[in-house]
Amino acid sequence: MTLQSMTGFARVEGTSGRTRWAWELRSVNGKGLDLRLRLPPGLEALEADIRRLAGETFSRGNLQIGLTTSVSEAQVEAVVNEGALAAVLALRDRLAGTIDPAPLKLDTLLSVRGIVDFREAEESEAETQARDRDIRAGLAEAIRRLADMRRKEGTALADVLLGQVARIEALTAAVEADPSRSVAAIAERLATQVATLMQGATALDRDRLHQEVALLATKADLREEIDRLKSHARAARELIAEGGPIGRKLDFLAQEFNRESNTICSKSNAAAVTAAGIELKVVIDQFREQVQNLE
Repeated sequence: MTLQSMTGFARVEGTSGRTRWAWELRSVNGKGLDLRLRLPPGLEALEADIRRLAGETFSRGNLQIGLTTSVSEAQVEAVVNEGALAAVLALRDRLAGTIDPAPLKLDTLLSVRGIVDFREAEESEAETQARDRDIRAGLAEAIRRLADMRRKEGTALADVLLGQVARIEALTAAVEADPSRSVAAIAERLATQVATLMQGATALDRDRLHQEVALLATKADLREEIDRLKSHARAARELIAEGGPIGRKLDFLAQEFNRESNTICSKSNAAAVTAAGIELKVVIDQFREQVQNLE
C-alpha cells in the first residue's frame, strides 16, 4: 500500500443539459478528516454523498470541497393565466350587445395585464435527474483525482523520508564507532575523574567511590541510546514499506528519535559525538516536518 500526502488539488467540470458545473477540491494537513463544503442553493442533498465518498477514500486532512453551477442559454416560456383569460372572454360575451363583438386578437390579449406571463423555463424531472447524476459522477471523479495526486505526493515523500532515515542510521553508526566510546578511552576518562575526586580528600569512603565510578561509567555508556536509534530506524523503514495511513506512527517515532539524540548530546564527552548528536537533531526535525504531511 502506498503512502498518501495530505496535500492535493483536483478540479472536474462538465455540462449537463443547460447546466454547467465544476467541482474544486483542495486538501491540506489536518489531525483528522475535516470537510468544509460550499454547495449552491438547491443542491444541499449532495452533502451526504460527499461525506460518504470522502470518508471511504481519506482518513486525514482538511478538505475544502466546492461546487459551482451556472445555467446557459436561458429558455423563456409563455404561461397563460387560464382563469384571467376565461374572465376576459366571459366579459366579452356579456357585453356582446353593447360593444363591438369582433373576435379578440392575440396582441389585444397580450396587452391585458395578468393574461400571459413570461418566465424562465423550468427543467423537467428527467432533466433534473440527469443533471444530478452527472454532478455526482463528477464528484466521484474529482475525489479519485485528488486521491491520485495525494498518492503521488506520498510516493515522493517516501523517498525523502527514507533518505532521512538513512542519514540517521549513518550518524548513529558514526557515534557508535567514535574512538571516545572504546573501553580504553572510557577507562582513561574514569581514571582521570577518580583522580580528581581523590584530590584533597583526606578520607574518601570506598563505597562512595564505587558509587561515583559506577555513575560515571553509566553516563559514559551510549549503548542503550544507539540500540534504540537503530531499532527506531528499522521500525520507520518497515512502516514506510507497509504504507497506508502511517503519519501518526511516524510522528511518534520522530519523538523517540529526538529523545535519544538529546540523551546522546547530554552524555557526550567528545566533540565528534556532540557534533553527530546535533546533526542528528537537525535531521530528525526535518524528518518530523515531512511526516506532518503524511496521512
